[in-house]
Amino acid sequence: WHDSACQPTMGDIMLCNTTATDKRSALRRALENKKLLRFPGAFMPLAAIAIEEAGFDGIYLSGGAFSASLGLPDIGLTTLDEVATLTRRISDVTNLPLIVDADTGFGGPINAARSVIEIENAGAAGLHLEDQIHPKRCGHLEGKELVSTTEMVQRIHAAVGARVDKNFLIIARTDATAVEGFDAAVARARHYIAAGADMIFAEALISAIEFKNFAEAIAPTPLLANMTEFGKSPVLSVDELQTAGAALVIYPVTTLRIAMQAIINGINHIKMHGKQTDPLIETMQPRKDLYRMIAYQDYVDLDKKIAGY
Repeated sequence: WHDSACQPTMGDIMLCNTTATDKRSALRRALENKKLLRFPGAFMPLAAIAIEEAGFDGIYLSGGAFSASLGLPDIGLTTLDEVATLTRRISDVTNLPLIVDADTGFGGPINAARSVIEIENAGAAGLHLEDQIHPKRCGHLEGKELVSTTEMVQRIHAAVGARVDKNFLIIARTDATAVEGFDAAVARARHYIAAGADMIFAEALISAIEFKNFAEAIAPTPLLANMTEFGKSPVLSVDELQTAGAALVIYPVTTLRIAMQAIINGINHIKMHGKQTDPLIETMQPRKDLYRMIAYQDYVDLDKKIAGY
């Protein structure tokens, strides 16, 4: 999909707007190539543009990063409408496929079905649903509680039945390793695959060996690996994950953590020095680079063409 050109969608303004259908089919083809796909997290559309420009394979919308960007903990406080709105905004500015964290589906099986409808309509290439109770907890903290395997299977059945595009990925996340143990998590994952899940997201695995064993246990269904920082899983390299048999890796909160630390450092610098002195200026994105990323000149040119402004 990196070869897909942005299509004109508003006069002469060129927005990255490869169709959602094309993004989904491209992701399906890429998964068949058995090469590890890398999906950094984007907590805002501008971050998604940067991820595409860097040459990554796709984009991930993390529930944890999104809730944090709203000043909220990741305990099920965000809503489907909020997630779908950000999904649409990110999808509108990039050619890359977007995978969305849909938490528990925001309720029971019927809520999971509506989540698929809304998030698919918003342009995503797929979503994942987890087997925690609603409201959920962060996957790398203590205190998680799971629904029964039967209830999670119902969520997956509802989700699969609700999608329109057969290439829209339904990913089943299991948090069972940290709660019930590795073997129980594998057993759950196999039930989720039988229910129609296209991929398994095994949360909070604690070693490269666990990733390898899980990937082998659910083969040929692909495994998603979560490389969040400061969690239960070790931060593994692309080569290590490829060797372990993972099909796709997400970096869910990385861009938010980078951005927030830079903001904290910057505002503390201004508080101390009273202005934006060097070296702070040198760490900032120049105006010309920002304007290029958001197609500022295209909007100016269109305004001149239409209104003579």
